[in-house]
Amino acid sequence: MTSEVIIDVQPKEISIALLEDKNLVEYQNEKREEASYSVGNIYLGKVRKLMPGLNACFVDVGSERDAFLHYLDLGTQFNSYEKYLKQVQSDKKKLYPISKATRQPDVPKEGSITMLKQGQEILVQVVKEPINTKGPRLSCDLSFAGRYMVLIPFGDKVSVSSKIKKGEERARLKQLVQSIRPKNFGVIVRTSAEGKRVAELDGELKMLLKRWDDTITKAQKATKTPQLCFEETGRAVAMMRDLFDPTYDGIYVNDADIMNQVKDYVSMIAPEKKDIVKLYTGTVPIFDNFNVTKQIKSSFGKTVNYKRGAYLIIQSTEAMHVVDVNSGNRTRSENGQEQNALEVNLGAADELARQLRLRDMGGIIVVDFIDMNLAEDRQLLYERMCKNMQKDRARHNILPLSKFGLMQITRQRVRPAMDVNVEETCPTCFGKGKIKSSILFTDQLESKIDRLVNKIGIHSFSLHVHPFVAAYINKGLWSLKRQWQMKYGWGIRIIPSQKLAFLQYEFYDKDRQFIDMQEEIETNS
Repeated sequence: MTSEVIIDVQPKEISIALLEDKNLVEYQNEKREEASYSVGNIYLGKVRKLMPGLNACFVDVGSERDAFLHYLDLGTQFNSYEKYLKQVQSDKKKLYPISKATRQPDVPKEGSITMLKQGQEILVQVVKEPINTKGPRLSCDLSFAGRYMVLIPFGDKVSVSSKIKKGEERARLKQLVQSIRPKNFGVIVRTSAEGKRVAELDGELKMLLKRWDDTITKAQKATKTPQLCFEETGRAVAMMRDLFDPTYDGIYVNDADIMNQVKDYVSMIAPEKKDIVKLYTGTVPIFDNFNVTKQIKSSFGKTVNYKRGAYLIIQSTEAMHVVDVNSGNRTRSENGQEQNALEVNLGAADELARQLRLRDMGGIIVVDFIDMNLAEDRQLLYERMCKNMQKDRARHNILPLSKFGLMQITRQRVRPAMDVNVEETCPTCFGKGKIKSSILFTDQLESKIDRLVNKIGIHSFSLHVHPFVAAYINKGLWSLKRQWQMKYGWGIRIIPSQKLAFLQYEFYDKDRQFIDMQEEIETNS
């Protein structure tokens, strides 16, 4: 199986697509400019309100809605964090080393949130992003995740991933990490550390320790609350950390700066794979070139088609996601209705496993499969679903089919499900139902080109249009494109873009920066 990662960098957002054998299996999209309360971010927050009835409190971390912190999420070492934070904040010039900090008694499991005070400053880490009407979910048990290990301040143990089965290797890693970890830090050794040398582990440990030092330094020098104390260096790198696997065959990026960030990250965690990171320089949009745009359009939305006419209906509510399996216009199997139902259900299991990863659906998922009478067929379907979900990194649990033919799945939810609106609003009439004559569309484009060249002074640019429109503009020896180039200069390029609606268009300058025509008109008027 070939695996490729495609990174589309736009001025306002970054999108990452993971392809397995050219099929889209994971997709992430994040804004670059808006405040993002991503999992792993650490804030110096302020307790806003205590809720003794819930044994929890609300914390101000700058989110639109206050973040939620339960007593059990304070962590056993909260007293140590609280005392150390006070020591650090008492001297703004010199950082009090954590190695000299005194560990405080553990927080009791049976306690009350009233140990906190309204207005108190605390260090918190996001463990769940804001979802729907809920604010972020927080924890005071801080951790810094790397490729080979997880660093836990004020921890005192070295744990090894249970997925490392060999006793000798487990003992080697535990002894090795025990010898290099500094005082007042715990470490969890991850599965990817298996077989790694001490130099690699020590290098990453030093990097994680620097992250901790930078975090506590920002908390020390904070002049206001809330204060973001730790965030990944770049959104692309943060997203890649969740997705990266050494088996990838290629990582393609359409932005040089982001490409260098990703390459530096890959060089750090998998030096032998740094050459798979490549800069995409084609004129066609990167997602169009790798057939990602078309797959996004066909894979999201309420109805998802799969093998031979069958389809899924996927609907989401506040409480759960509901999936209905339909055979559609599929012809019946020669072996009868039971075999037909089994084939449709097995295909649905394959597609549903892909959809869960692609949309990052979490919480409760209820699937209504087509009824099957034979117990062995129901067991076969359950085993197929379990096998398909083995590729999923998110924690999940699958129950066998109930007597009503329903399968219940729970999947870890740490961020909102990916929701891509595949329906297009007409960019010309904006849903009113009436547009100008289509035959005049190219005249409208020419007037925009004339304004760009003769009034704004931009002579080299790309015009992105729907592929059908691009084909019409490029048609013939004496094409519209050639006429425009003869009239306005040879710096005009026509680029087909699958993400655009039929009569939609966009202009980009020679540096691939979007040209806002309305803004340019106001600036030059």
